[in-house]
Amino acid sequence: MEKQLSILMAAPRQVKASVKPKSIKIFIDGASRSNPGPAGAGVYIECNGEEVLSQSAYLGKKTNNQAEYLALILGIYLFKIEYEEPPYEIIIVSDSELLVKQMLGQYKIKDKTLRKLQMLASNLLEGIFCKFNHVLRINNKKADKLANIAIDEKVEAPKEFISIINQEDIRL
Repeated sequence: MEKQLSILMAAPRQVKASVKPKSIKIFIDGASRSNPGPAGAGVYIECNGEEVLSQSAYLGKKTNNQAEYLALILGIYLFKIEYEEPPYEIIIVSDSELLVKQMLGQYKIKDKTLRKLQMLASNLLEGIFCKFNHVLRINNKKADKLANIAIDEKVEAPKEFISIINQEDIRL
């Protein structure tokens, strides 16, 4: 039986790590109903196999690919709040093959908005050793559920995250 998620945090818990973690995984997912349509981001962070935090964020009207990138940026933002002293090795887990391959430089980014979002994500990851792992959707259920909750319940995104996105002329 799957453990129930404690979701819908207004802001992430402030649990500062006193010992460097062995493994941090950031599970991300973006969802869009219609394309473009109402969109949400879901982020679930594990440290040494245990939940650190989970967050949903409503993104407004976006494409699915924009929602995936915004989930990535939200995940990086939450990671940086949770852990004071990068660099840690982190693994970003996504079911978006496009996002993973674009972040690894294996696919070109033709869309102007996605290029802006990719550059923002790369800048936020500067100085942090990061790996990307593409998984099937079935292996990313928690982040997927959080993204859909964001749409259903129009969960407000953290204000600082919105500010970061707005600086790139992308409105939530």
